[in-house]
Amino acid sequence: MAIALAKLLISAMAIFMLVSASFATSEVPFIVVHKKATLNRLKSGAERVSVSYDIYNQGSSTAYDVTLTDNSWDKATFEVVNGNTSKSWERLDAGGILSHSFELEAKVKGVFYGAPAVVTFRIPTKPALQEAYSTPLLPLDILADKPPTKILDVAKRLLAKYGSLVSVISMVVLFIYLVATPKSNVSKASSKKKR
Repeated sequence: MAIALAKLLISAMAIFMLVSASFATSEVPFIVVHKKATLNRLKSGAERVSVSYDIYNQGSSTAYDVTLTDNSWDKATFEVVNGNTSKSWERLDAGGILSHSFELEAKVKGVFYGAPAVVTFRIPTKPALQEAYSTPLLPLDILADKPPTKILDVAKRLLAKYGSLVSVISMVVLFIYLVATPKSNVSKASSKKKR
């Protein structure tokens, strides 16, 4: 009885492995979408958001009619400056990469939480459109009053603000030092060189 049960379990495991292996080798696209946004502060005080997407097909077959749509950028908060928030491609081959980017200008100050973008694509063996979602964004602090964090930025601002004052004071101190230096030390140094 125990041997019959063991044979049944081994047979069930073998069938399970064969079925799972057949699913693993089936030819379907596997779409991975990476969404990235960076903030760029302009000298005019405005801030732009550069958004980029990388769409990877990690599957073993081609995806057709690939469409990227990102409706998370509210028109009251952002204005599209360069590019479009959606894009379509005819196909994405297995192992291929597609990229898209656009630029927005922020209108409102505050923290922005972006939703994932949606990529739809078609597989020849299935009639319905397939969907993939991008990675989410970290919260963006739009138009925030941020103190400079880099030492070079701080040094540049201090130099721009107080640079002329520091140079004038340095020249005055150097002039006073040269005038106040006793000449006897200079004559002793020159007499030692003559010997």
